[in-house]
Amino acid sequence: MIDLSVYNRAGNEVDVLKVDESLLGGSVRYSLLKQAIVMYHANKRVGTVATKSRGMVEGSTRKIYAQKHTGNARAGTVRTGKRVGGGVTFAKVTRDFSKNMPKKQRILARDSAILAKLLSKDIVVVDELKFEKPHTSDFASVLGNLKIERSCLVTISGYDGNIYRSARNIPRVVVMPVTELNAGDICSHRKILFTKEAFLSLLNRDQKSEN
Repeated sequence: MIDLSVYNRAGNEVDVLKVDESLLGGSVRYSLLKQAIVMYHANKRVGTVATKSRGMVEGSTRKIYAQKHTGNARAGTVRTGKRVGGGVTFAKVTRDFSKNMPKKQRILARDSAILAKLLSKDIVVVDELKFEKPHTSDFASVLGNLKIERSCLVTISGYDGNIYRSARNIPRVVVMPVTELNAGDICSHRKILFTKEAFLSLLNRDQKSEN
């Protein structure tokens, strides 16, 4: 069991959660975690870059001059990649870099990422995180009270416009519903800030999926 402290917005400890490692897979699966991170990075690649090969460039296919007895270096058509305006040798073409993983593997990778953050004490749980209206300075003060000074993934139970608008101008801070949590985003941030409701819903959902 892992003891996880719960803080209020002022940074004072108000509760302690007992987290069973078995709910998160029991151990960190590093090979699976790497596979997931590679997939998420690959899926962010656009792959729309393209250049014209000599088959796509306008121009005659006739050889410019004879191969021999001209005193010049041999040359092919005006489309050759050695001439200005010709095609590109080994031209780039549009590609699909996307990768895929089965849903169960993605869930296991997510759990491994969360467990790794738990073991390194990079997860912070706050009892509640609500704002009457969007206010960036209020959100920044909460992060300061919780001693979060580097990149942070703020995980909430559901969409909250006030939280999103309060955090969007803070560098290296991303807000995400717990249902969209994935290994790629977890490993891309140094700290994870959970609301207590979001963290418990994550654990309870995993328990329900097993039953």
